[in-house]
Amino acid sequence: MHEDVAEIRKLAGLATPMALRVAVTLGLPDRLRGDGAGTEEVAAELGLSPVALGLLLNHLATLGIVERVPHGYRTTGYGAALCTDADNGLTNFLHLDLAGGRAELAFVELLHSVTTGEAGYARHHGRDFWADLAGHPHLRESFDEQMTRRLREQVPAIVAGYDWGRFTTIVDVGGGRGTLLAAILAAHPRLHGHLVDLDPTATEARQTLRAVAGRARTTAASFFDPLPPGADAYLLCDILHDWDDEHAHRILARCVEALPPAGRVLVVEPVGGRRASTEFDLAMLTIFGGRERRVEEFEALGSAHGLVLGTVTDLTGQRCLLEFR
Repeated sequence: MHEDVAEIRKLAGLATPMALRVAVTLGLPDRLRGDGAGTEEVAAELGLSPVALGLLLNHLATLGIVERVPHGYRTTGYGAALCTDADNGLTNFLHLDLAGGRAELAFVELLHSVTTGEAGYARHHGRDFWADLAGHPHLRESFDEQMTRRLREQVPAIVAGYDWGRFTTIVDVGGGRGTLLAAILAAHPRLHGHLVDLDPTATEARQTLRAVAGRARTTAASFFDPLPPGADAYLLCDILHDWDDEHAHRILARCVEALPPAGRVLVVEPVGGRRASTEFDLAMLTIFGGRERRVEEFEALGSAHGLVLGTVTDLTGQRCLLEFR
């Protein structure tokens, strides 16, 4: 029984997750690479309390992120995964002044979110996630990078797992920097694409789509506004789970408004009970007020707009494709 209590205390403790986030935010894994440095020296450089920094480094040593050396601490091989050039997404996820790490702080408002069903982000930061991104260009840039990275490894499976070539035109709604649309168009030379997203993300997408520029257009606009009409398919990749039902209905309404009679709405994202993790589900709630909807919830969303769910295809270990007609 005592082992159970110890395990639960370990699961519930906030010291380690916050220590890792503060270490990344301060740039300690990068600063202590190689030969490392002394606590007093680093504290003076970064304007920190030497005593408090020593407490943090001591815990990071317990975790194996750094190790003690005669003159102070240095980053271990294990801790090097937290360096900015590790190219694994951890910096964005943990750094308290980048989109991923800042968003995770909304978890301190989980009680509020569970009580109300609303996001905790605005309660903690003073404005909602999207307004925060609009007000801070570096947050918007880090969010775009995070989304590009999240999809990057899965793009080949998404492209291969569905018959995109059956369409002649596709609108990528909220398509970010265009990584997925570029791959779909590259695999299907007769397909034309149109990406819609806010600027400056839409401008950056033009660079991604240069290789297929003759078949790709971009429009800087919100998906809450009218969409380019008449395409064969409207793609929503990792979009609806960022929004509560009210906003999800508004997005689908814009798709249906633009959709020709034989067109399709294609939703690609984790599906509750099928390709979604319970931990990520809580993140969607606390950050956005959204969730990973189950198949029957998608059916209900679509039916309100005259959409009928046809097939549900498991594309990757994390995402499904739901085809609505």
